[in-house]
Amino acid sequence: MTDDATAVLGRDSVMQRVIDERDPYTEPDWTAFERLCIAIVSQRVSTASAAAVRERVFEVLDGVVTPESVLAADEGALREAGLPASKVGYLRNVARAFRREDLTKAGLAGYSDDEVLDRLTEITGVGEWTAETFLIFALGREDVLPLGDLAVRRGIERLYGDADGDGAELTRAEMEEIAEQWRPHRSLATRYIWADYLAE
Repeated sequence: MTDDATAVLGRDSVMQRVIDERDPYTEPDWTAFERLCIAIVSQRVSTASAAAVRERVFEVLDGVVTPESVLAADEGALREAGLPASKVGYLRNVARAFRREDLTKAGLAGYSDDEVLDRLTEITGVGEWTAETFLIFALGREDVLPLGDLAVRRGIERLYGDADGDGAELTRAEMEEIAEQWRPHRSLATRYIWADYLAE
């Protein structure tokens, strides 16, 4: 996080208040492969459920989360850890993709955000939300706005929905318009919105 980024975000008085009250949401230093696996585990489940399943899946893999360990893991053990069969398949699709090509930060450095999104969403099981969170956390891309994330949408609505702060519904177009003032640091703004939303 740079002073320039916070200065840009601080031009928005609502975001400045969040910056004053919260630290941006952060995650452990996962590898790119781990982060994509975690995103798949987290699809369509609550934060608490995702964390519990992730912990059990990592135990099945003996804490070594690599394409090789995922492909070698017993499907029954992964199912018992809480993964539905579809997500077991998605994890294996991701593992095969990582074995075929370099999807790390260094390997994708020469690609634009849109190009990375296109490459990742070609993998069955990796949708736009999964790819966008990968861009933010695994690749450190600075200007990503993952409106496919329910917490981001609810967080924006709660902060910007109306003057009374009771979170009136906003369209995605309205959210995108609000977020224009955060460019080129929408990823950092998103991390502040997550922090504020999760703190409530």
